Amino acid sequence: MASQRPDYHSILQTIYAEVLPRLGEGQVASYIPELAKVPIEQFGMAIYTLDGQLFSIGDATTRFSAQSVTKLFALALAYTREGHAVWQRLGKEPSGSAFNSLVQLEYERGVPRNPFINAGALVITDILASRFVDSEIALVQFMRQLTDAKTVDFDFKVADSELSTAHRNFAIAHLIKDFGNMHNPVSRVVRSYCRQCSITVTCEELARAGSFLANHGVIPWSGEQLLDASSAKRINAVMLTCGTYDAAGEFAYRVGLPAKSGVGGGIIAIIPGEAAVAVWSPGLDASHNSALGTYALARLTDLTEQSIF
Repeated sequence: MASQRPDYHSILQTIYAEVLPRLGEGQVASYIPELAKVPIEQFGMAIYTLDGQLFSIGDATTRFSAQSVTKLFALALAYTREGHAVWQRLGKEPSGSAFNSLVQLEYERGVPRNPFINAGALVITDILASRFVDSEIALVQFMRQLTDAKTVDFDFKVADSELSTAHRNFAIAHLIKDFGNMHNPVSRVVRSYCRQCSITVTCEELARAGSFLANHGVIPWSGEQLLDASSAKRINAVMLTCGTYDAAGEFAYRVGLPAKSGVGGGIIAIIPGEAAVAVWSPGLDASHNSALGTYALARLTDLTEQSIF
């Protein structure tokens, strides 16, 4: 890792100039009706350093649907309540299968491979549902704490759109329930999960939200210890190996940072000991990761030499 801080402002300008001619690459997540309406030619990127500096470019203040990026914060919230006990109900290995696969779940008897596929996220939601009256409200409040922004909130049109098409998630949840690995009613868990995924953020907010994972579990601006350093390290490790759907190996090869992506086009990435980076562009590649977001993060680690490898 470089010994002197890179010129993030200039580097973001360089990345933005490279991205602009490519706006519109990929496909929006059309299987969620509300997300299909999002204009594709958008790109934003933000870097929040542990000493409180914020650098951003493009549409970094535009709100977008966080979708599966919220799985990271749901896991962190579960960790604050359960600690390492969360791993008694799910694994921490890459799936190698689609994020909404039923086959693997059946084969492994209702124990999801990791917390970032849909099955694992539903188990995490179930854990939170046992801890909070309204787990999705607890999560949005947690994310407001992490961003220091009350603007983080649900988009109920997106939540309703997801719930109306959540047939596979209901099937996954029922299968987990059948194997005894879900303790709350399926309808409650799936509804909460759909609302969780509808939470909206900006790149600037998302970069701030992830910064505690770059800082050994401590929120940089408040000094509050959310997780111990060991727990933060373990969440980062699972992000690296499982955070970008079934393309985690390719993402680690190209970018080299722990990251969590979502089909809304957002990606949060962690530079341990230095910063958190958020990028958003709604056009997705074949693995459901933001096409331009992945490119931008790869360019960032090339230009700064800040990959963890």
